Amino acid sequence: MDDIDGMFSHLLGEIDSLSQSLQPAELSQDSQRETTFSIGFTDLNESLNELEDHDLDALVADLGSELASEEPIRTEPCAVIQESELEAALPPPPNRIQSPRNEPQTKTDKIRLALEKLKEAKVRKLIIKVMLSDGGFKTLMVDERQTVREVLDKLFEKTHCDRGVDWSLSETNPELQIERSFEDHEHLVELLSTWSRHSENQIHFVSRPQKYVMFTDPQLFYMWKMKKRCLSEVNHQARELLIKEHFGGSALIVPDLEGMLHLKEDGKKVWKPRYFVLRASGIYFVPKGKSKMSSDLACFVHFEKVNIYTTSNYKQKYRAPTDFCFMLKHPCIQKESPYIKLLCCDDEHTLLLWVNAIRIAKYGKVLYKNYQAAVQRTSNVHVSHKAGDKSNSHIPQTSQRPDPSLTKIADTEDYMVFLQVSKGTSSWSGEC
Repeated sequence: MDDIDGMFSHLLGEIDSLSQSLQPAELSQDSQRETTFSIGFTDLNESLNELEDHDLDALVADLGSELASEEPIRTEPCAVIQESELEAALPPPPNRIQSPRNEPQTKTDKIRLALEKLKEAKVRKLIIKVMLSDGGFKTLMVDERQTVREVLDKLFEKTHCDRGVDWSLSETNPELQIERSFEDHEHLVELLSTWSRHSENQIHFVSRPQKYVMFTDPQLFYMWKMKKRCLSEVNHQARELLIKEHFGGSALIVPDLEGMLHLKEDGKKVWKPRYFVLRASGIYFVPKGKSKMSSDLACFVHFEKVNIYTTSNYKQKYRAPTDFCFMLKHPCIQKESPYIKLLCCDDEHTLLLWVNAIRIAKYGKVLYKNYQAAVQRTSNVHVSHKAGDKSNSHIPQTSQRPDPSLTKIADTEDYMVFLQVSKGTSSWSGEC
């Protein structure tokens, strides 16, 4: 009984310490809501100077209309109209010239006006610096209502890139040497509000070919026990069936991923191998001396309050077995903390499986909706481009050859064989 009481007291102490460690971040987040209006710049004045002229004009106009809509309409109890009011309501005589409104003319005037109105705005707005792959950057104004997908659309217009589904907004944390790609449905201002005021974190606009790999190659996650050669032979029809089965039903089916990973011990540069199992609610591990049965599994982390990040150069930083590591932490934790979970994979492919399988478990069908929306927008752009190229329709077009992989797995029965083998329920003796 004393051991149980001691364990319970220790658990309460851990919970209390976690609450205290997160409280300053929450308080600073509330306080910075009033003072922070830019991300990636030394101050707000610098960020406003970096805005293009038409963006600055749009910001001032938007702030003006927002504040005007908030002003209450005053009604006078007295019905008597004063002479001065009547004169103001009448049109000016022909020989009387109206003075123009005191609108800002120079960029300096516009910046001064924007500084005043930003502090009064009801909807929070941020001016952000987005780093580009060529070393340059773009300055954008975003507000708390905009999703990452909407911000990506803005960047497409400014950079004139191909609008492919792989483009992402990513955050980098140089202190922890980590990176995470924001999900398209997330609200960018809310994500950035977890950063400390003087954070050196950056936002990057980059192409990530593996952003939606769980939909372009679902067999990697739902048939992962098979050999890579056999997985590469799964054709388009089989992939569509996999997506329909696991994402199209009433409930999401999470990949049954499991395997040996290396766990970093708290406060030490020591990594110990443990057997981990993925579930919809989180990651579980097999305690020493226990079996892999569900009743014996112990919870390692729940996904509800943590995000997943990839790491950089952790083999040198923490003496990890390899550089293929990932981190699980609360988004408010911006520096080293005992509440950070670090796991290391043996190779890059295993890292790909775990990182994206965790995203499937955490975001579920929302992730699939993001992918569908991205594909739809890309196809709309291609249609508009084709419409603009009608003038070149006289050029003969070569017919496309059918994909040879379509003949490798031609029907549903072959797909079911693959699926059964991946789940270990078939006695099929093929090489896969």
